[in-house]
Amino acid sequence: MDLPDRSGRNPRSVTNWLHRLIAKPGFQAWAAQNLLTRSISRREGADIFNLVQGFAHSQTLLAVVELRLLHHLYEAPATPSDLARLSDMKEPSMALLLQAAAALRLVKRQTGGRYALARKGAALLGVPGLEQMILHNRLLYRDLEDPVAFLRGETAPEVAAFWPYVFGKGAAIDPKATQAFSRLMADSQTLLAQEILSTISLKGVKSLLDVAGGSGVFLSLALRQYPDLRADLFDLPPVIDTAGARLGAFPGRVHFHPGDFRNDPLPTGADAVCLIRVLFDHQDDTVRALLRKVHDALPPNGRLIIAEPMSGGNRPDPATDVYFAFYTKAMGTGRTRSADEIMALCREVGFRGLRNPATRRTYVTSVVTGFR
Repeated sequence: MDLPDRSGRNPRSVTNWLHRLIAKPGFQAWAAQNLLTRSISRREGADIFNLVQGFAHSQTLLAVVELRLLHHLYEAPATPSDLARLSDMKEPSMALLLQAAAALRLVKRQTGGRYALARKGAALLGVPGLEQMILHNRLLYRDLEDPVAFLRGETAPEVAAFWPYVFGKGAAIDPKATQAFSRLMADSQTLLAQEILSTISLKGVKSLLDVAGGSGVFLSLALRQYPDLRADLFDLPPVIDTAGARLGAFPGRVHFHPGDFRNDPLPTGADAVCLIRVLFDHQDDTVRALLRKVHDALPPNGRLIIAEPMSGGNRPDPATDVYFAFYTKAMGTGRTRSADEIMALCREVGFRGLRNPATRRTYVTSVVTGFR
């Protein structure tokens, strides 16, 4: 029941009345012309149109990346004719694509009909793994072709087939599939690792266990930043094989533990355990069981570190509650949880002192820490 405020009005009734008024075409036409409301009306209209055309933005970006246009322009400015020849495309189509890319500020027009790399395009090239993620998103685009059928569970998402480990297949995973998802994870994890290490300190941690640590990107950066740190890497046998070359640069400081956290015990002896982009791949029961294993593997006062994109919860986040929420659903077992939801699961199994320190970029990762 909604209680009236001090003026005697019901706040929800007032809000509903206002929303019904805004939804009327006649009001929209009036607001677009009225001196006091037209700037708001035009701004909201532009925002709505950006939602409508968002798919075309994504496909423009995909075409730019697939044709390596940013790489070509990194070398030197070029004309649509030049880039059309390099891309096996007719010049009018290339001109259309370049104009769209310029509108998205990936490239910029110059006098004489040439195009050059813009600051946003250069920044895209500077983010490790971002181009591979954009190319990988072809799968998600196809999975969302019929979003209602997808949400009703009436489709067979391709994204799920790309990540077979989430279904507990373990050693049965095809080696080619292992290489594909391990490479994508490694390419995209450098930025994530940097964000984590700038958010929390590992000072005082002597031994760190990275569960489902993949090819060891996070551990390699942590070991470089903390010269006295020792590390253990636990992951599926075909996945952990990819970590040797990267972590071989730290002889005597890393131990490898092939295994499946669903079925095998975790190594003991570490005074901190990290779960990086792990929980959102799995259902609550699997997450709860894993957190219990982590709790049992840690000594008293041992530290837990969880890092992954998290839902905004009561304050929906435009990145994690859209892209990552749909992506994890497409995986077939995952779910994007809020920090509060993750901390509640941690408390269930006995963790204490839980915190959610602010990160600079929630679209890269959020962090939850706690103690046994």
